[in-house]
Order: sequence, then C-alpha cells, then structure tokens
Amino acid sequence: MSDWQKIQAKTFMKWLNTKLATRSITPATDLRKDLGDGVLLIHLLEILSNESLGRYASNPRLRVQKAENVHKALEYIRRRGILLHNIGAEDIVDGNLKLILGLLWTLILRFTISDINEEGMSAKEGLLLWCQRKTACYKEVKVVDFSSSWNDGLAFCALLDFHRPDLIDFDSLDKSDHKGNMELAFKIATEDIGIPSLLDVEDVCDVAKPDERSMMTYIAYWFHAFSHLDRIETAGRRVEKFVEVMQGAWDMQHGYEKRMMALLKEIRRTRDQWATVTFTGTYADAKEQSTSFSQYKMSVKRTWVKEKADLMSLLGNIKTKLATYRLKDYEPPKELSPATLDLEWGVLLKAENARSIKINQKIRDIKESLRRRFADAANEFALILNTVALEISDMQSGIEQQLQQVRLLHNNIIPIKSELDKIRTYAEDCDEANCEENDYTVYSYEELEYEYGLAKENVAKKLGFLENQIVARNMTNLTPIQLEEFESVFRHFDRDLSNSLHEIEFSAALASLGLVYDEEEMHEVFESVSNGGKSVSFEQFITFMVEETEDQNSAEQVYHSFQEVADGKPYVTEIDLRHSLIPEGMIEQLIQVMPKHEGELAEGDEEGYNYEKYMELVMGKKLSDGVNGH
Repeated sequence: MSDWQKIQAKTFMKWLNTKLATRSITPATDLRKDLGDGVLLIHLLEILSNESLGRYASNPRLRVQKAENVHKALEYIRRRGILLHNIGAEDIVDGNLKLILGLLWTLILRFTISDINEEGMSAKEGLLLWCQRKTACYKEVKVVDFSSSWNDGLAFCALLDFHRPDLIDFDSLDKSDHKGNMELAFKIATEDIGIPSLLDVEDVCDVAKPDERSMMTYIAYWFHAFSHLDRIETAGRRVEKFVEVMQGAWDMQHGYEKRMMALLKEIRRTRDQWATVTFTGTYADAKEQSTSFSQYKMSVKRTWVKEKADLMSLLGNIKTKLATYRLKDYEPPKELSPATLDLEWGVLLKAENARSIKINQKIRDIKESLRRRFADAANEFALILNTVALEISDMQSGIEQQLQQVRLLHNNIIPIKSELDKIRTYAEDCDEANCEENDYTVYSYEELEYEYGLAKENVAKKLGFLENQIVARNMTNLTPIQLEEFESVFRHFDRDLSNSLHEIEFSAALASLGLVYDEEEMHEVFESVSNGGKSVSFEQFITFMVEETEDQNSAEQVYHSFQEVADGKPYVTEIDLRHSLIPEGMIEQLIQVMPKHEGELAEGDEEGYNYEKYMELVMGKKLSDGVNGH
C-alpha cells in the first residue's frame, strides 16, 4: 500500500465513521474488509441522502448476498446522477482499496464538498478561493493548493484567527514551530469548533506533499463550520435560497401535475375495466369479483382518497410558497385542475355504485338459481321415493307378480343413487353460497339420504319377504322357526342389501349357523351353491340350508341343541347364546321372549332363561319325559 493510499484510507475511514456515528454503528477499522459486504455502504448512503434504500441482507454470509448489497448501493448512487467509473460490486467485495477510496472520494465530493461554490467555480476551485480570501491578509500564509500550502500549520491557524480570534492569537505564534502550530490548530478545531479530526498532525506537518483529497475532505469541514459567519457568503446564500425557492416551487408544480395526471389515469383505467368485466355464472366467480371490489375500496380507493387530499394540500402549499415570496401565482392546466378531478371523482362514484349493484344482483341471481336447482332435484327425488313406498304398500296381485315388481324396484332403486349424489353436489354448492333458506322445497340432502336408505332397505326387506314366502310355500318340510332363523342370518350378513351374499358373507353366515368349513371346502361349497356365480341368492341360500339341515331340526333336536348351548344346565344365559355364534338380533329376540329361570344359578351366572318352558310355549304342548329327561 502506497503512502497516499494509507493517508486517504485513514482520512476517508474517519470521515466514514463520523457519518456512521449518527446511527451508533460499530466504526469501520479496515475499509477493504468492512465495506466488502455492502452493509456499512448502504448505511452511509441512507445517512448522507436521508433516504431508505429498501430491503437488503443485513447479515450477509454468502458472497452473492454481499455482492447484491454492494450492487444495490452502487445503483442508488448512479440513480442520484453521480458518475462512477469502472467500479463494480465485485471490486468492493474483493477489497480493491484503490477503487474503494475512489468511491468514497466520489461520495465526499457529492455530499461534503460539492455544495461549496465561489463565484460559479467548481467545488475544488471554490473551496480554494474561499481559503485564499480568508488567509489573504496573513503575509506568512500563501494558499495555492490543497497540499504543501498547509504543511507548516499556519494556514489552519490563519483560518481560526480570521473566524474565531477569541480562540487563537496568530501574531503571537512561533511561525517556525510547524508541529506546535499544527497541533494547536487541530486541537482547537476539534474541541472548540466541532470539526471532526480526520487528519493527524503527522499526515500534514512537514510532509513534502500531503494527500490532496484527504486535505480537501478535511478543509471542507472547516468551510462548512465557518461559512455561516461570512457576510459575503451569507448574501450568496440568500441568492441561493431564492433559487432554491424557485426550483422548489417548480418541482412542486411538476410533482403536482405528474401525480394528478397519474391519479386521473388510474381512475379512468379502473372505470373502463369495470365496464368490460363479465361473469362466468358461478358463485365462486361472483364472490371473487365481490371480494376484489371490496379489496379495491379498502386499499386502492383509500390510496386515491389520500392522494386526492395530498394534491389539494400540495396545490395550496404551492400558492402559499409563491405568495410568500411575492411570485406569480400558479394555476394548473384545466385538464389537471381540482375541478377536473372532482368531475372525474363523481363519475368514479357512480361507476362504483353501478359495479356494486351489478355484483350484488349477480350473487342474488346465482343463489336463487342454486336454490331452484336443488329444490327441483330434491322434490323430484322425493317423489320417486314416495312412488317406491306406494308401490310396495299397494301390491295386491299374486306373490309371483309381486316378486317380479319388487325385483324391478330393487334393480331400479340402486341406479338412482347417482341422482342423490347430484343432489349432494347441489347442496354443497348452496352451502358454499350461504343459501341458508330455501322456499322451494321442504327437503334437505340429509333427509333424502336417510329416506333413500330406508326405501332401499324396505325394497330389500320386501324382496326377502316375498322370496321367503315362496320358499316357505315350496319347501313344506321347513318349519317357520327354521325359515325365520335362516332369513335372519341371511339379512344380517347381506351388508349391501343386494339380496345376495358374496363368498366372505356366505362363509360368515354358515359359520354363525354352526356350519364351518376350511378355506378350500368353503370355496367348493360357494361355487356349488351359486352355480359358479359371484354371489348366492336368498333362494339358493335357503335351498342349501334345507339340504344341510333336513330332518335335523325337530323340536326334540332343538331342545337338545339348547342343552348343548347351556352346557347341560337347565337354563341358558346370554353369554351362552353369544358363544354359540347366534346372530345378535336373534339373541335379543330370544332374551325378550324366553321365560326367566326361577331356580338356583351356577356360580358366576347373573341371570338365566328357561329354554324348556320356551320350547313348550312355542310348541303349544308339554315336552315328553323321554325328551326332557324327566
């Protein structure tokens, strides 16, 4: 690192730290490292410009994050019209000191030195002219540059004596004590004037050629500290103030017109957009448009209301500013006037009202349509169910004709489930649209679903009943008790009410009746009974059971079966019945009709039922002694 780089690095870092101190940020200690992630650079620009640069990576760890931070800072500098030559984000991230110093110098020029202007000269020339004028009456001082003219310390002392003679006596100084004079000037400047200590005495005193940029940076602080005391400069600032007022007024007028034009454009664009909007006819689309319209009123329109008020306030401020300085009043173009805005705003309010009415009416129409669609389908479905019920209850023909009718009903009632599914979809659409009431029907989907289940079950029961009657008629050797038992078992395992049993259901039904086969045997039985079909009908099931139980279910055999179930006891318990795999519904029926046992019970039995008396009751006669063992 060269000597000039060392001096600049130290000076510019001190300058940087004086700016960062306003945010209580940890000071930089190495420009190459500390500026490499872009964080301090963004802080510096926000402090200098009093603007926010937006979101950035506050704790970057990856190189790409650091490069993005630096790039953000450089782009902001360029947007401010500050020229940067051959400086890229990678240069800063990689710690290129020469380019880092160049970047900082550019910022110093723009934000610390560029406002120094003497007689229309550049910042550098103006600052030099200011120094020459302030020290012109000191014969020992001759300022011709920002380098060697300052290395004896007298130029700094002269500036102090010119502006603050109460702090230093130039005539009493030892002009040959360069270091002492320099130290005195720097000490007073820092402690009494408040000028940041950007340079050390050793950087300037008796140095053949002090670094020019470092000197300009430091001396610029002297300029700013003393400029308000100079009468000539004060007069110049009055002129500058006037120009600023003129420029400010023009900027305000330009801003007003630009913002008014943008607001009117957005209002008209939104109105035109509403005029072309169409509906798809669905509730979801209408609701989405309603939500979008509400969001517009909560966000976009509120922004416009605020902008409208701000524009009126801005126009008033422009007029006040011009009147304060007795300048010509400003009247905006007619197409950008408050009257035009009020006219457009009134049209907007009418368009809003029309848009609201259109959306609300569409939602009402869609809800009405959804109600009618559901009601029409529900009423028609209910009529079908009622027709089924009437047909079942009003059958007066022969049993074969009734069976044919019921089978037709059974075949027809399964497919109408698809209509019930449609009704469910219609009901869901109504729920989504919050159609809580419906004057066109008394039915709900849940009611129809329940009634459909009942109708389906009733048809299946009617079918089973008719088949049972035919089987009972044709099989004279089958007792009513046997038939009832077989039918109860069949209905219990006919889960889908198809009036047939699949192989698994068939196997379970046989097991509940005490007929247990291994897997291979059961498959052969099923194939035989179903004639190779996929299910066993009620008639096939009854026929099979008749064959299997023929001459095996006499009253005496049933009585002995009760004895086996009771394990020899003179009574049977509910647990005994359940262990025998008798179907649940049949167990409940037996418990209700069987007389209770009145004698002693075995240990652990809480209640028993007298199966002998039960058999005598159902047989209508007393069992013989040979049967009951008495």
